[in-house]
Amino acid sequence: MIYTHHNLNDTIVALATPPGIGAIGVIRLSGKNAIYIANQIFFGKNLEKQPSHTAHFGTIREVDPKHEIDNIVDEVLATVFVAPRSYTKENVVEFSCHGSPYILQKVIELCLQNGARMAQAGEFTLRAFLNGQLDLSQAEAVADLIASNSEAAHSVAMRQMRGGFSDQIKLLRGDLINFASLIELELDFGEEDVEFANRAELKNLILKIQGLIKKLLDSFALGNVIKNGVTTVIAGRPNAGKSTLLNALLNEDRAIVSEIAGTTRDTIEEVLNIKGIEFRLVDTAGIREATDQIEVIGVAKTLERVKQATLLVYVFDVTTTKLAEVHADLAALQADKMSVLVVCNKMDRFPQFDPDWLLQPNDDKILDFYRGQDAPLSTIVPLLKKQVITASAKNHQNIDWLKENLLNTVVEGGLNLESPVVSNARHLDALRKSHESLTDVLRGLDSGVTTDFVAMDIRRSLNHLGEITGEVGVEDLLDNIFSKFCIGK
Repeated sequence: MIYTHHNLNDTIVALATPPGIGAIGVIRLSGKNAIYIANQIFFGKNLEKQPSHTAHFGTIREVDPKHEIDNIVDEVLATVFVAPRSYTKENVVEFSCHGSPYILQKVIELCLQNGARMAQAGEFTLRAFLNGQLDLSQAEAVADLIASNSEAAHSVAMRQMRGGFSDQIKLLRGDLINFASLIELELDFGEEDVEFANRAELKNLILKIQGLIKKLLDSFALGNVIKNGVTTVIAGRPNAGKSTLLNALLNEDRAIVSEIAGTTRDTIEEVLNIKGIEFRLVDTAGIREATDQIEVIGVAKTLERVKQATLLVYVFDVTTTKLAEVHADLAALQADKMSVLVVCNKMDRFPQFDPDWLLQPNDDKILDFYRGQDAPLSTIVPLLKKQVITASAKNHQNIDWLKENLLNTVVEGGLNLESPVVSNARHLDALRKSHESLTDVLRGLDSGVTTDFVAMDIRRSLNHLGEITGEVGVEDLLDNIFSKFCIGK
């Protein structure tokens, strides 16, 4: 365990850039003796006499005490950061070396021989947190920033790392602490029956804080989508044009397309970025009675992936599919909390098809078009009140419109990253518990419970808010949080 089993006064070393061959590799030292240790293997200037935030050219050498060995390992740039003006608020030295795995390993070995130890995953950022450089939510945002692979994810992580989210949490706690201190004061004068905290004002404050917490809770749906992407499954019957639609969305020939039904036997996954939101598109095998064992497995995989989807894009061929078949497919595929887009494909072959027919059971046109169906329209139409889009995947007709609808389905009201967005499940849980504790405070105020119970519920709410920024009770969480970081960060 990082927090309990390692001496945080040690000087640590690690490769801070990705492993492998590259133009440069950066090795980072942090700790009280970082500059001293670096100075034992660096030859150029005396690093212990250099000011903070300066870079110096020199060589890394392997020298034994008797000077019988004096090998130049590499020519490097040594950058010095003197405490507390560094990422960890400790002395830090970074060696920018040539990106040879041999050189990087050798430099690390020399650092270890001179008194450093290997850093654990996330230990540099852990030290930044423990030394007050970052609060816990900011430290977690560092990992999110490193992992961000879209503009939106980068924006959310950067905003949180700079304190946008934690600043709001601290304001909420500050307002509540003011009243909590008055409640606690009343407990000291319990026998005198005095009231320092105005109950009406306290109630209004709690309602205000709950409103702000509710906004943060509601933002998690967006934050989770931005951070983790949207699992989007393209499903439908064989030869509905699912693979053609995938290729059209990606604007490349990713999936094999054929007029032969059942071409796709396994799932195909690709990432589509729409205005900063990543959609993890999954093209699946067609849903039908399988004709061989391989197709049986493919259909089973389709149904399994649909269960895991946040968004279902159901595709059907307007020239061949009966309304009853559409009904049966949607009834089998859709699930609670799943968004569904219905794509009426191959409009180039049947341009007179009107998607409104799906919603008008008494229209003669739909009766003619879907004659011979197996179920009465009155039982089918209610299930089709989904977002319906006409398209020709082959001709790229309405593909941009489809992308716009994909985005709008998961980002209601437009993408707004100016306000704090919750993207961390731990923060979500703490906010929920804080909100529940405040609800208990309101119940207590309404029912006239004694002051000590009100104070207890307020303390619980404060503790849950404090868990987010690391101000209270997070020691047992530190290993779990920082072990997920990369080594060197």
